[in-house]
Amino acid sequence: MAAAARTVRVGVVGCGNVSSRYLANLAGRSAVTVVACADADPARARALGQAHGVPEVHSVDALLAAADVDLVLNLTPPRVHAEVTLRALAQGKHVYTEKPLATTMADGHRILDAARARSLWVGTAPDTFLGAGARTCAALLAQGAIGTPTSVNAAMMNPGPERFHPEPEFLYQEGAGPLFDIGPYYLSVLTALMGSVVRVGALGASARAERVVLTGPRAGSTFTVETLTHVNSVLEFASGAVGMLVTSFDVAATRTPHLEIHGTEGTVVAAQANSWGGPVLLKNAGSDFAEVLPGPHESDGFMGMGLVDMAEAILTGRRPQATGARGLHVLEVLTAIASAARAGGGFTTIESRWESP
Repeated sequence: MAAAARTVRVGVVGCGNVSSRYLANLAGRSAVTVVACADADPARARALGQAHGVPEVHSVDALLAAADVDLVLNLTPPRVHAEVTLRALAQGKHVYTEKPLATTMADGHRILDAARARSLWVGTAPDTFLGAGARTCAALLAQGAIGTPTSVNAAMMNPGPERFHPEPEFLYQEGAGPLFDIGPYYLSVLTALMGSVVRVGALGASARAERVVLTGPRAGSTFTVETLTHVNSVLEFASGAVGMLVTSFDVAATRTPHLEIHGTEGTVVAAQANSWGGPVLLKNAGSDFAEVLPGPHESDGFMGMGLVDMAEAILTGRRPQATGARGLHVLEVLTAIASAARAGGGFTTIESRWESP
């Protein structure tokens, strides 16, 4: 690590749709310096490097072995998250990965075991729980603004990512779908606010066996759906509170609130959990809803906050916030929901627990 410069040197593996957003947000952050990028498609890596001034463009193997890379930012498709993360750890690199941590609990445990064995950090998106919106909700709960939290309703429903993503197929494969694509945002925020999940149940369905790409050079082409595209799940938290989470790529439009937290003395309504800001509304007994935090603002947060926090933690010797342990708990909840939905219902106990730093 470049100790004298007090920066963590980052190599990006996976130069797809989300990589430009990460690199734009990381530019100018003193704790991180992006020094290299790589992709299975060399042309895509070169294009990203040129667009964002990345000094080196490598093959994936060369980047993982590079001596001047301290931390690998893993932006590959979910099905290869575990493979790339484990290879990076084996080369002595810290890793921050896009969500989910892995697609199976076995791989999730392998990742955390490998990181512990090498005294390395693994972090995982999403990092929206670090944004102003979730922090405002956490402060309201800590202040007792709604009394004792008793239940949560969370929903993220839309027609599907083929509307805006030029290569949406991977989001309809096993280990993805709305549950694994959208669910991590909500479960990361909900566990930050409500604590560990201890039991889940679910039902799921798929509206269409094929989808059509609607944007980009491949617009009009079709692909096969391999996973559930609408999942209704029920959550029980260690506190005794209960919750409902709906994730869907089968809904043309909705006016359902994205996130509501109900307590014995009031209700908090928050923005969707894949955003970093507001609005956040509060209603107490005898009062109307009042805006506690206004709508989104550029200072609310950004994609990559968790990576920057991890880099700062590495430099200062503290614990990062978007840890692999958090990601493993979320992954266990996700896989249990998916299993219950595929089985046509039933409840599953969650064994892992997660504690906020």
